[in-house]
Amino acid sequence: MASKLIDFDVEARSSLKKGVDTLANSVKVTLGPKGRNVVIEKKWGAPTVTKDGVTVAKEIELEDAVENMGAQMVREVASKTSDIAGDGTTT
Repeated sequence: MASKLIDFDVEARSSLKKGVDTLANSVKVTLGPKGRNVVIEKKWGAPTVTKDGVTVAKEIELEDAVENMGAQMVREVASKTSDIAGDGTTT
């Protein structure tokens, strides 16, 4: 049986925030009319070049499980917003 990771208190909040910040810092360069391109390396095939914040958010996977949960929360919000109103990371 796989063991569960239990993290709480300041350490958990700090790790979640680090994951949120990592994703936000990666996406924020795509914001606005002067948004820059982001190159996304994949395990196979050619790299992808995009200015779409949701695409950038979807491709980010962090090694630390708790940090990745923080990034996953922001990723879900951006994805839902994109589905309803367009690219929610740049509006």
